[in-house]
This record gives sequence, C-alpha cells and structure tokens, in this order.
Amino acid sequence: MSESKGRDAADDFDVPLFPGLQVVAPHYRNYVLDLWGCIHDGVAAFPHAVACLEKIRLAGSKVVLLSNAPRRSAQLIDAMTRMGIARHLYVDVVSSGDATFDHLVEKADPFYAALGPACFHLGPERDRALLDVPWLEETVDARKADFVLNTGPRRDDLQVADHEDALRAWARRGVPMVCANPDKSVIRGGERIICAGALAERYEALGGRVRYHGKPFPEIYDRCLRILGADDRAAVLCVGDSLATDIRGAAAAGLDALLVAGGIHADEFGGGFAGGAHDADGPDGAKITAACRRLGLRPVAALARFAWGGAGR
Repeated sequence: MSESKGRDAADDFDVPLFPGLQVVAPHYRNYVLDLWGCIHDGVAAFPHAVACLEKIRLAGSKVVLLSNAPRRSAQLIDAMTRMGIARHLYVDVVSSGDATFDHLVEKADPFYAALGPACFHLGPERDRALLDVPWLEETVDARKADFVLNTGPRRDDLQVADHEDALRAWARRGVPMVCANPDKSVIRGGERIICAGALAERYEALGGRVRYHGKPFPEIYDRCLRILGADDRAAVLCVGDSLATDIRGAAAAGLDALLVAGGIHADEFGGGFAGGAHDADGPDGAKITAACRRLGLRPVAALARFAWGGAGR
C-alpha cells in the first residue's frame, strides 16, 4: 500500500479499521513489528499474535521485532521463548538497548566521546547488562555521576515525581543523560507503568541534556532494514501500538505503518486491551482518526489487536 507514503497530513482522511492483518498482508513482504502491546504485555504472549506471526511466516514474509526495551536483544529473545514465542517466527530482535549499548561501547559519536567514565544507572536491576562496557565505571553516588544511564524507574510503582530531587540536582550540574527507552509508559500485565522516556522528558523540561535511542528515531529503523535485507521500502510495513513512537517513527523513516488500537491507547480508543477481552463494538474508528489527524500521522490502517483475521484469530 505504498501509495500512502508521501501523502500530506490533510485533515480530511479516515484511518480504516480492519478485522485483521490479512487485509493488507498481500502488499508487504517485510515487517518491522513492535513487541510490547502487540505480541505480549510483558508477562504473557498473546495467542492471536503468535498465530499471526505463523501466518506471516507461511506466507513467505519476514519479521524483525523492534522494541524500545532498554535491554539487549538476547535477553528479549530468552523472555519471548519462555512466553512460548518460537524463535523461527522472526528473523531477529532489535532493541533500543542494543543501540544504546553499541554507542556506549564504540564511543565514536561526539556525544559519547565527551562522556566521563562515572555512570549512574537510573533503572531496575534487569537492565544492568547495558553497564557491561569496558570504559564505564558505575557509581552509586548520584553526586559523582559524569552521566546518567536512564533505563526507567527502579520499581514499577514509582512515578516521575519520585525522581524530582535527583533530576533537578543533575540538571543543575549539567550532567548528560542517555535514555535507553523513549517510551513514556507501557501496559504490563494490565497495569500502566512509567518508562525511561517519561523521566527523560521531565529532565529536558528542567534544562537537562538527553540523548535518546530507539523509536521514533530513524537510525533504529535503518538497522532493522539491514537485517531484513529490505531494499524496497514500499514493501515494508511497521506495526505498533503507540502513535508517538511506532507510528511517528515509521513516518520519520519513510515507511508505512499500521496501528494496533488495543495497546497503549486502549483506554482512549475503546475496544479493550490487545491481550484481554474486547468490547463487542471494538475500538472507535472516529477516535483513532481524530487522534491521527491531530498529530499529523497517517497510518495505512488500524487493527483492534495484532491478529490475522477477525475475532482474534
């Protein structure tokens, strides 16, 4: 459906709401697919999504999974395997954690070349693999940090306000921050929790300097296309549940996008969450279109959930 690219963001379009991926699948050979909110909820895989991945594989198309998780791809693959998402269903996983780690190791970018070694990790223990960098020296004293590696709150119950004092102190000192997950929130097991992007947004508001990796920045999509061997961008479809990262990111990379309405925007659009029971009427197409018009985004279509056919099949 490459005719969607290059269109202006005029406010007279409607986002079609389709019953499943099979409606648009004949137009695409490669997929860049979001994880959280589309394939799983951080706790369990969605059976309809796993079945959809199998349909894509049987059709001879390829999938790269793209996640804003601030962890290495090997960790994500292990977690998906435990959830029952078979390794043969996708070519590879690309994460914002991978991109962050690579920049830290290489230290070629001027931003990274200027960083001092003392790193304060703002985030949970599960993200500590990003600290395995030869030149980096972790400090647990926030006052001694040369830079902050932000992978999110230390606990799921914490909010942005709980970090205010530390963020203000770093901003006053001009401490740079590396944000390994631009997402502001995510639904984990049915509960909304904040992510690193929410902390980074507040840090910028306080005058802090932040370097982001992941969606919606084009660099991460280039990595996905190289893995897919996708020379024809018109044959690539990006699928995700976030307008701010998945759909905006695809637009910035010049790629078609499909919105999964039952993810992070489920409360806004109605229809229920992608992993749970859905309202009989499904999501509200008018609300989806209004939100896309407001943001100047034009996905090729929306689905209630990432499924091949209707009713979650």
